[in-house]
Amino acid sequence: MKTTLTTLTLALAALTALPIHALEERRSTAADQTGLAVTIYNGNLALVKDARKVKLGGGENRLAWREVSARMQPETALLHTLDGSALTLLEQNFDFDLLTPQSLLEKSVGSSVKVIRNLPVTGTEFVENATILAANNGVVLQFIDRVETGIPGRMAFPSVPPDLRDRPTLAMLLKTDGPANPMLTSERQLELTYLTGGLTWKADYVAELSDKEDRMDLSGWVTLTNTSGTSYPNARLQLVAGQVNRAQPEPIAKQMMARAMAMAEAAPAMQEEGLFEYHLYTLPRNTTLGDNQTKQVALLSAQDVAITKEYRLDGANWYYTGQHGDLGQKLKPGVFVEFGNQDKESGGKLGVPLPKGVVRVYKKDSAGRAQFVGEDRIDHTAKGEVVRLKLGEAFDITADKKQTDYQKLAAAYNSRTGVIETAYQLEIRNAKSEAVTVKVVEPMPGEWQMVQESQPHVKDAAHTATWVVPVPADGKAVLSWRVRIRY
Repeated sequence: MKTTLTTLTLALAALTALPIHALEERRSTAADQTGLAVTIYNGNLALVKDARKVKLGGGENRLAWREVSARMQPETALLHTLDGSALTLLEQNFDFDLLTPQSLLEKSVGSSVKVIRNLPVTGTEFVENATILAANNGVVLQFIDRVETGIPGRMAFPSVPPDLRDRPTLAMLLKTDGPANPMLTSERQLELTYLTGGLTWKADYVAELSDKEDRMDLSGWVTLTNTSGTSYPNARLQLVAGQVNRAQPEPIAKQMMARAMAMAEAAPAMQEEGLFEYHLYTLPRNTTLGDNQTKQVALLSAQDVAITKEYRLDGANWYYTGQHGDLGQKLKPGVFVEFGNQDKESGGKLGVPLPKGVVRVYKKDSAGRAQFVGEDRIDHTAKGEVVRLKLGEAFDITADKKQTDYQKLAAAYNSRTGVIETAYQLEIRNAKSEAVTVKVVEPMPGEWQMVQESQPHVKDAAHTATWVVPVPADGKAVLSWRVRIRY
């Protein structure tokens, strides 16, 4: 009995004295997950929180945390316990060099393999031992009596090199509390937190105009794209809108670029809250982000939002300092739609921060089919601000512009000074069956003074004169003005 106890004690001592590389590796997969949260930022950045139940022995353990992002920033990885137990992380290695036929060849240079081929006459298999000398731009094999290039048959490898993984893995050496005995295992609640690339999101909006073009229904969608090299099943998803400052990271090798499309069903609107100087959107249910997948989830929905439609002709300041004559024929005003991001208390239907994205606008035709009428990109828009969209150019409204007079009133002291007086005429034609108003915006250089005009202007800014010109149905209107400019 005493001999048996002594032998067992010596065996355990020898086991605990094994070198680090001889410790048996314990593997943790996505099947061990007890919780998963993903926060995606603007600018190809995401924060992953991966909680798992893992069995560890006492003392030092080698743990392979499999199915992490292939684009993980390993310097940001943080492992901690959720159950209050003590744990010390001694070392970690991010293995993102994945197992492929080529990587297996490259990692096996200098190793022996079996080359299996069929004899051409009999068809029987013939096996030879060989050593891989090189695997760059082809394979070089050393046989007993010769050196061959290329692969003459099938190659059988004795094993997979330890630094090749079938999936991205964070390999860790850690130390737990308790006596140093790898045989005495206990279940620990661990959470791995890290930053990664390969996860992006953007907002897209769909608006449908009313028949009178004075109201619209607005829906917002978030498009998520995952090219990080792993999937995130049943994850709690949050999005951060705003530009987070980041130090420039070192480039990470091997980015996976393939993409696939997968549309999700409509979901409840996301919950929004302030976070530092940004806005945080939380999906009210868990979702799965598959690798190489694009998914859409609902962001917001608002009906009967009041809008205003505007036709706008913008001028230029280059023709205010010289003689030019004709300034354009059949000029087309831009068509704009504007709405306020107001809540119900302010008389609106929105009142939520809108992440930057593209707004696509539709209107139903006489048969009730929705037709695309234009799109524009918006920036991050806070509550209470105005959203302005340019949808295109008017077809039935055109204008001709010309310079009708130019006089130099004061001699210039140099090429950059002087006083001039110049006059213009703008004829606006409307082929629609209803009257319209066109906003004319003219940038004025230097110190300017309106001398004469066919209707009063509004000085919107120091160097801007604006007119709102009514144009009758199937008719025209003429706007003329004379301005004195000191430059």
